[in-house]
Amino acid sequence: MTRILLVDDQVKLLKIIKAYLENEGYLVETAQDGREALDLIKEFNPQLLVLDLMLPEISGIEVCQKIRQSSDLPILMLTAKSAEDDKLQGFEYGADDYLVKPFSLHELLARIKAILRRSNYTAAKAELMTYQQGRMIIYPGQMKVEVEGEDVLLTRTEFDILLTLARNPGQVLSRDQLAEKVMGLEFKGFDRTIDAHIKNIRKKIGLKRNQLIYTIYGAGYKFAGE
Repeated sequence: MTRILLVDDQVKLLKIIKAYLENEGYLVETAQDGREALDLIKEFNPQLLVLDLMLPEISGIEVCQKIRQSSDLPILMLTAKSAEDDKLQGFEYGADDYLVKPFSLHELLARIKAILRRSNYTAAKAELMTYQQGRMIIYPGQMKVEVEGEDVLLTRTEFDILLTLARNPGQVLSRDQLAEKVMGLEFKGFDRTIDAHIKNIRKKIGLKRNQLIYTIYGAGYKFAGE
């Protein structure tokens, strides 16, 4: 059974979501604050974290930051905040997807399935994809990226965006196309979601002198590599 850790300080909401997800066949544990969530991650070893932004003890953003220091655990962030800057902050700190309260349980389930589908994906090919004379290597089957011999810790979503672009070199992919191919969800016009992920990828990969991902203004993004 897929293990999901659900973190929110609203007890009633926790109970409703937990019952719904368990009815769908998931194994669910809950936490009501950030400190408890970090402890449960070690004990429960979840395959997906559904994390509220506003939490007592340690905020959802801080929890996300701590996790991203050592793990690519998929994170779906929940929040009552709908401002674009709040969403971008969530992605900047490593969230894979974002859902604004109030939301339907059906939409929550759809997003959970989409994230798990990506995280469980194993590339059929075991090829190595090398760029910049071997300075960057992508291992599709292992969901791994190395830059100058060092592992780069990307989130699942970031890795999938990079791999999608790399497998279509020279082709301009719009934000809509990337959202559909990578996130498996209908694009709803929040185009800065993809922008935020691209920004994170560029920052983590580095290689500033030899840019790999180009912004094509008004169109999308293009990967340029050997």
